[in-house]
Amino acid sequence: MRNVERYPVEGPNALWQMYRTVSRFKAVRNFIFIQAARYCPSLPVKNWIYRNVLGMKVGRRTAFALMVMVDVFFPERIEVGDNSIIGYNTTILTHEYLIKEYRLGWVRIGHGVLIGANTTILPGVTIGDGAVVAAGSVVHKDVQAGAFVGGNPLRDLTNRT
Repeated sequence: MRNVERYPVEGPNALWQMYRTVSRFKAVRNFIFIQAARYCPSLPVKNWIYRNVLGMKVGRRTAFALMVMVDVFFPERIEVGDNSIIGYNTTILTHEYLIKEYRLGWVRIGHGVLIGANTTILPGVTIGDGAVVAAGSVVHKDVQAGAFVGGNPLRDLTNRT
């Protein structure tokens, strides 16, 4: 089960009420800097933006590939350990706006983790040290340290032929 905080809403769906949970200024500022980082070819510059503008915790020598999309509203809830790779076009979400509620959760990615291209990481999950997530996966639950997982739904791929 993912570790998320749930907040019920009344009236229109929660996405219509998003500016009650995050300021417009923060959303616009984050969007601009996230877009700059997505296209930036320099890993040190990307990590500087993530750490110093967006408030993410990013470890040493961590690499975010081209087009990675981090959560625009709550990027400060993302933690990535040292020497990890986040693959091309991966999306890391820390929020979910639903019809009758919205949810917030931390995303914690350990040290030496490899996230394959086009992966979606949902709020409230922890990916343990040394784990490998196959390309195109949807990470909807915690991943143990050293695991090799993939797919949608996410499953253990160790010793599969």
